[in-house]
Parts: sequence; C-alpha cells; structure tokens
Amino acid sequence: MPERESLLSLDKEILIDMLEDQAKNWLAHDGLWFQKVERRFGIQTAIELDKEAWIEFTQLEARRIMKRHGIKPGGGLEALRVALGFRLYARINEQSIHYIDERNLRFEMNECRVQTARKRKGLADFPCKGPGLAEYAYFANTIDPRIRTRVIACPPDPHPDSYYCAWQFTLEDDVVPQDQLLGEGYQNLLLE
Repeated sequence: MPERESLLSLDKEILIDMLEDQAKNWLAHDGLWFQKVERRFGIQTAIELDKEAWIEFTQLEARRIMKRHGIKPGGGLEALRVALGFRLYARINEQSIHYIDERNLRFEMNECRVQTARKRKGLADFPCKGPGLAEYAYFANTIDPRIRTRVIACPPDPHPDSYYCAWQFTLEDDVVPQDQLLGEGYQNLLLE
C-alpha cells in the first residue's frame, strides 16, 4: 500500500484520530450521495437505492473485518459482537451490545451522528428503518448465516431517548438463506 511507512511512523493517537476522521468522511460522503439522489429522484427511490448499496457494502465490510481480525465464519453471536465493534460506525457513534441470553444479542445505537445532527437542526429523525434492517441483516448473515435479525425500534418508529435504533440478533439452528433475510413485510418498511 502506498505511504504505509509514513503511517507506521505516526503516533498511535494520531492514527486513531485519522481513523475517526476517515469514518466521518465516509459518513459525510454517504449523506451527500443520499441527498443528491433524493433531490433528483425523490425520497422513496433514494431509500431503495440506499438499501441496495447497504446490502452490498455491509457484506464487504463484514468480510474485511473477519479477515483483518481473524474472525471465523459461523462464529455465532460472539463473532457478531466482536465484528460490530470494528465497523466504521463504531468509531463515530456510541453503541452498546449485550447478551439477552445465549441465543440472543441486543445491539443499540445510543448516539447516531446522522440523527443527532438532524435533531440539532430541529428536523425529525431520518426514516432509516428499511435500509437499516437490510444493513444489519446482511452484516449478521455474513458473519454467521444462522443469525436472524429483528428490528426492535428504528426511525420512523418511536424510540426512547437512550437509543435511536435497537436490533435483536438470534442464533438459529438452521442457516437463513439470504433471499429470506428481509421477509415478506420488508417492502412496507420502505413506505413508512
């Protein structure tokens, strides 16, 4: 990789700051892209294209995290818990993860840069439930195809002040085929 030696010479704190900057830049690009598509084609088309992009990106991100950190495929909820901590979002958003029991893991996005910025501007929460379900379902399925994803709450759903969105991951005995990840009612989420 270019400039690898110059990066190796930097202080660890600088590298961490740079990683956070990269995550913020990535999120800014994602938001700007979405706004451009929304202005040209409307909110429903923008959300549908956003969902499609998240399906592909989140699988790529999961595979890279697994490779970088030695997470074995099919590692269950513990592999998912570890991988969620290495996502780009984890660098810039406050999140919490805890086990409900041995077959269920709960993930909460306690502070979301996108939603916090909207709140600061006096705007309603961004309705990210449809793309969010695609994102988390495909991320979890890439880590272990036995994991099913269920939304607990995600905008436009009402949510407590303690989180913007919450997800439950359940480890099943059987593999969940990718064509079944989003279920029959998924299209209705995109229309909310």
